[in-house]
Amino acid sequence: MKKAQLLKTELLDYQEAWDWQRQLHSERRFGAIPDTLILTEHPHTYTIGKSGDESHLVADEARLATEGIKLYRIDRGGDITYHGPGQIVGYPILDLHDHYCDVQRFLRDLEEVIIRTLAEFGITAGRVEGLTGVWVDDAKVAAIGIRVSRWVTMHGFALNVNTDLSYFGQIVPCGISDKPVTSMAKLLGHAVDFAEVQDKLAQHFAAVFGIEFVERVSVGHRVTEGTEIVS
Repeated sequence: MKKAQLLKTELLDYQEAWDWQRQLHSERRFGAIPDTLILTEHPHTYTIGKSGDESHLVADEARLATEGIKLYRIDRGGDITYHGPGQIVGYPILDLHDHYCDVQRFLRDLEEVIIRTLAEFGITAGRVEGLTGVWVDDAKVAAIGIRVSRWVTMHGFALNVNTDLSYFGQIVPCGISDKPVTSMAKLLGHAVDFAEVQDKLAQHFAAVFGIEFVERVSVGHRVTEGTEIVS
């Protein structure tokens, strides 16, 4: 089974995470590191993908600055989304040559990881035909937006766990105006153990992608050796 590394961080500035991803992407491309999954959480942030529509940012940028919300125009696919406390963001840095060179399958596998994770908490989730992401009935609980270069992936998914959903009111999430956004906490009626969700995500990621994680605990870029997770 292929070895991989799992990097968990505390609350991490989006720019720092983006820079880190690019560094890891380069290292993975040249074989300096194994496949990697970052699991993190960001301060209040909006990101617009390279195909995003600027009009889907409803709030004025000056207002965002006064509220301490950062805005980034980034190099992933997709439209605008929100990241913030209470949301697990996952960044897989995988060399798809070692798995399959199929972007659509990769997207479906990311969805599968999240669907399996939600089932652990009694939430039945699925897909909506023609749309990327994970849904419960007609509400999106997880967004996915990726970049693949030289068949190495970056960016990834955002799962709303205990997320303050009011921040989605300042955007048209993923450019979809007729479907709401939800969270695990809203669906279950109570806050969810964030660390437990992270652990379940890592386990299902390992199972779906056929890898074995050597866990590492990270704060920013300071990574310390941890324990081994077997899928």
